[in-house]
Amino acid sequence: MTNFVLVAGARLGASAWDEVAAELRAAGHRPHPLTLSGLAEKRDVPAGQQTHVQDIVAEVERLDLREVVLVGHSYAGVPVGQAAERIGGRLARVVFVDSDVPVDGQSFLSGWPSDHVRKEIEENDGFWPLVGTDYYADQGLTDEQISRLLDDATPHPGATLTEPAVLTRPLGDLPATYIKCLLDGDEPTPVVAELLKSERWNLVEMDTGHWPMYSQPRELARVLAESGTATPS
Repeated sequence: MTNFVLVAGARLGASAWDEVAAELRAAGHRPHPLTLSGLAEKRDVPAGQQTHVQDIVAEVERLDLREVVLVGHSYAGVPVGQAAERIGGRLARVVFVDSDVPVDGQSFLSGWPSDHVRKEIEENDGFWPLVGTDYYADQGLTDEQISRLLDDATPHPGATLTEPAVLTRPLGDLPATYIKCLLDGDEPTPVVAELLKSERWNLVEMDTGHWPMYSQPRELARVLAESGTATPS
């Protein structure tokens, strides 16, 4: 039995994990899907990136979780990676699901052409706005799954994307699994590729798109369960 804290990416809350959580429970694990401040049912809560880091740390401490696997998808890899080092001995492993990873002193928007995102945030009262159906094309999603994604989404608080990450030690020191979703590009980013050189990191590939909790929830649950039994180096 493994405790999984599941954190979805931009615009999404705990409901993104409904199917994955059900599969994990059926396999005897304890999933804890988490909605971050400013999103979904917490959309009225002000949030910056460090708010999200604290959301994750506070949930682990509130539930008094031990041997916990932190799972961060997409944007959420940035706060999850920071939270992983802050929960100390409670951590068993961190799993990054086709995600960004934190780089000390850099924001989610650093390192890629993101001026259009900054402009969208500025023009939408500090939020990254919702997207349409076309945004999810060619990612292995059915029309029904795309509809669920659209229904689950809320505008994303912009400060969480622009504030810098804070790390106190190399991320490569943490026991980690990186899940690369191949329909979203077949190679990890250079930052992730460098981290994968660590003996404590391993790479798992999934033949699906950027939202595997919707497109392949059973397979993702299997991969998470296997990562949860991995022995840290």
